[in-house]
Amino acid sequence: MSGGLSIKFFGTIMDLLLPWILAYLIDEVVPQKSIPLILLWGGGMILCALLAVTTNVIANRMASGVARDAVRTIRHDLFSKISYLSCSQIDRLTIPSLIARLSSDTYNIHRLVSSMQRIGVRAPILLLGGILITLTLEPRLTLVLLATMPFTVLVILFVFRKGIPLYSRLQEGVDHLVRVVRENATGIRIIKALSRGDYEKRRFAGANEEVTGREFKANIIMGITNPAMFLLLNWGLVAVILAGAYRVNAGLTPPGVILAFLTYFTIILNATLSITRMFVMLSRGSASGKRIAEVLALQEDLKLYSRDHVDSNCHISFENVSFSYNENPSGSELLEGLSFSLKKGETLGILGETGCGKSTILQLLLRFYDPSSGRIRIDGDDIRGIPPDELYAKFGICFQKDVLFADTVRENVSFGRDLEEKEILRSLGFARAGEFVNELPGGLDYNLGSRGVNLSGGQRQRLLIARALSSSAEGRAPEILILDDSSSALDYRTDAELRRKLREHFTGTTSIIVAQRISTVMQADHIMVMEQGRILGYGTHEELMESCGLYRDIFRSQMGRRPAPETGRKEAAGAF
Repeated sequence: MSGGLSIKFFGTIMDLLLPWILAYLIDEVVPQKSIPLILLWGGGMILCALLAVTTNVIANRMASGVARDAVRTIRHDLFSKISYLSCSQIDRLTIPSLIARLSSDTYNIHRLVSSMQRIGVRAPILLLGGILITLTLEPRLTLVLLATMPFTVLVILFVFRKGIPLYSRLQEGVDHLVRVVRENATGIRIIKALSRGDYEKRRFAGANEEVTGREFKANIIMGITNPAMFLLLNWGLVAVILAGAYRVNAGLTPPGVILAFLTYFTIILNATLSITRMFVMLSRGSASGKRIAEVLALQEDLKLYSRDHVDSNCHISFENVSFSYNENPSGSELLEGLSFSLKKGETLGILGETGCGKSTILQLLLRFYDPSSGRIRIDGDDIRGIPPDELYAKFGICFQKDVLFADTVRENVSFGRDLEEKEILRSLGFARAGEFVNELPGGLDYNLGSRGVNLSGGQRQRLLIARALSSSAEGRAPEILILDDSSSALDYRTDAELRRKLREHFTGTTSIIVAQRISTVMQADHIMVMEQGRILGYGTHEELMESCGLYRDIFRSQMGRRPAPETGRKEAAGAF
């Protein structure tokens, strides 16, 4: 940038020399009637013009490169920062807003960085240099010109102060528009199925009109600049021409000086207009810059605490954990006084109605959020003292709404971990996905659509489970396996076979399974029944059949009958 600005400065000086040379040529050289001198000074003008053009082209190319590199770095840093934001910070900023900051806001910064290098140096130098040179040529006429400057400054300040808030509101409107578009793209199937296309069109039209209205209002304010500047500066030009004509007629000023003065006045006029355009872009870029800086300046809210270890034979333990998504301390708790523990290799099944906090337990265990009170420990260590990379390396995870990427089956299972093919095939076999993958054109190299749209729901879930089961390139099983309602699209036979594979081959893995089907968790070592953020029942299948009414109701509604007490878990499982 420094090199480009230096070149731009030199080229601008060449531009300023041209009218001065012209004035000297008309008033001093031409009267001498010396052809060699005229050619010499004319050649000097040509040289200055060539230098001005060449340096401006070079500087503009360099400015484009700087803007490209700067915005690439800003976009990279912004994306990296977003990747490390906590879930609560992302919830507050919202995904559509972050998308807009990565796209339209960085584009505004690109335009600002580029224009500031192109205009930000050239226009002020032309303005100040033109005024200084006109002062040496004809001070009285320069004073007439300067009389208009305070009014132009007032116009610029008014536009700048009004423009930034308007463009900030405009970008908020863009956030809303992106959110509507994103929701429509994600929910396109349900929109078509329910014939809600007209409703969504009206919703989009409302968001679009809101953005258009805000942009129109901002552009109205910015549109004041050019007419106001032309009016003020042309009034000044009229006054200069009248005064100049009087002085030339009176023999007080040479004609060449007046000609040069008018040329400089045109330069000053264009420079002033360029500065106003620069302030328009600065208003928009400043609003976008503040939005980007807001994200970059966010501090880590899930801080790493000092290691807190207690000796325990429990692999996972929740100690009187409470949590609420509501940031208001007086808000009701989603989870309240939750306590349970698992030994290594045990399986916990979690049942409960929608919204009772099942998935929230998993997000707290993964430390996507910190509990408002209580502690969560893994191998006796408070998870708030475990570094993120070390903590996440313990888990194999398949979320309720997980994502397959537009890539090959191999890459979706490997997921950037450089897994060997035998490990991928092994995980696919455990997840009961090997058969259908072999039938796909290209097998592991079959390209999936975005979010796996070219697979069935059950096939997607089995690939996601295979990803969770392939923990490392060394073939090591995950230390903790989390399956968050990840078998809801599987048929009962495939679900049962999957659970059998997990019991046989992942005996050392501690598993937490959130499910809606009671058959999925009834053979777990522990089953936890949740209701409104509290544990309603905890124990084995047999124990809950005796002690938990809600569990019995779920069993009867899904299984159709209650087994005799002596049948045990095997016959109960066989009911399906």
